[in-house]
Amino acid sequence: MFEGYKIIFVEDDHAVRSSVAETLELAGFAVEPYESAEHALPHIVEGLPGIVITDVRLPGMDGFGLLRQVCATDAAIPVILVTGHGDVSMAVDAMRHGAYDFIEKPYAMERLVEVATRAVEKRTLRLEVDTLRRKLTQTCGLDATLVGESPAIRLLREQILNLADTPADVLVFGETGTGKEVVARCLHEHSNRRRANFVAINCGGLPETLFESEIFGHEAGAFTNASKRRVGKIEHAHGGTLMLDEIESMPMNFQVKLLRALQERKIERLGSNEQVAIDFRIVAATKYDLKTLSDQGKFRSDLYYRLNVATLTLPPLRERRDDIPLLFEHFLLQAARRYGREAPALPADHVRKLMAHDWPGNVRELRNAADRFVLGLPGEGGAGAGPLTLGQQMDMVEKTLIEQALKAHQGKPLPVCETLGIGKKTLYDKLHRHGIVIDDFRPDAG
Repeated sequence: MFEGYKIIFVEDDHAVRSSVAETLELAGFAVEPYESAEHALPHIVEGLPGIVITDVRLPGMDGFGLLRQVCATDAAIPVILVTGHGDVSMAVDAMRHGAYDFIEKPYAMERLVEVATRAVEKRTLRLEVDTLRRKLTQTCGLDATLVGESPAIRLLREQILNLADTPADVLVFGETGTGKEVVARCLHEHSNRRRANFVAINCGGLPETLFESEIFGHEAGAFTNASKRRVGKIEHAHGGTLMLDEIESMPMNFQVKLLRALQERKIERLGSNEQVAIDFRIVAATKYDLKTLSDQGKFRSDLYYRLNVATLTLPPLRERRDDIPLLFEHFLLQAARRYGREAPALPADHVRKLMAHDWPGNVRELRNAADRFVLGLPGEGGAGAGPLTLGQQMDMVEKTLIEQALKAHQGKPLPVCETLGIGKKTLYDKLHRHGIVIDDFRPDAG
């Protein structure tokens, strides 16, 4: 169930130790049983892929002493204390000093498995997030811009590096939100053109009346209100890169003029007979199959074949789901810096929700979800794409009330239970269902 993760279980009673270890193993955990804290301590190291369950009353170092040692080694390792009835008040105090939870004797094995499962889930998530953040801080260059480890993204990075220093024009194909402009900028930044301008134009956003002037520029007096010479986008991209986004929306009559500029690498400003030689590279981007459009007479076939020297295809996010956690963490850290906030911890079930979503808006939608998550707004992971049902609204109210109580009582479960009028087991069931991490509300939580 949690491959690679283990439970270090400390209990001095041999019969109890064997019985509990067997139960946890049957539940799918790898268990390392020890008879004393002294025997267990050498196996508890920083970054331990697992948790600690310990009896409070032990010969030699007791469970509280072991808790202090674990916290000193790695405060993020969950420690579950097993206590007798008379030790409950001490156990509650221990939770304020780093314990994850406590279980009173006698206890049902199902209860132990439930608490252990939550603790291992928390530890798994913490280590995954630490790994992602470490990976993100260690990446640089193209890896830090085009984030991902899927075969499709690895291939894309390799293709960009192979093409970057060549003069070849590039056609970038991908669905909306897959990052076509990011790829175009990567081609520019990793080429010998990086010191010149990167000029991006959205062909679908330019009125036809301004298109020719914007692309080719004009001389003073070329038309009404043309009071001075204007350098066009192609000329501004001299020595650099011109990106034409949504190129399929370029009017057919301007496609002819663009084709001529591409073939001759020269332009004429409006109102001028002088040809200006320009050294520029075209990166054209589209979400449509230009070959199909040209076959239908909706795009010039000669321009298509001129642009189709090298094609880069961007995979949609649903086809690279393994990259979603790394990308979300990347955007989450960016958003935290941008909004001046701490990067929030992810609830245990959040990554699963992200992985399950289809992301029709692709990387752009994922980035927006990360922004909302940092800002504490609902709807991340596609969850808010429609009116909320009564059940969803009730869940939101319940979650808010629990979080308010946790904040008011600094993450202390017993006062929270009293305030809400529910039992401790009910509270933990609701915490698990809503993905609430109790440590987030403790003032000394690290």
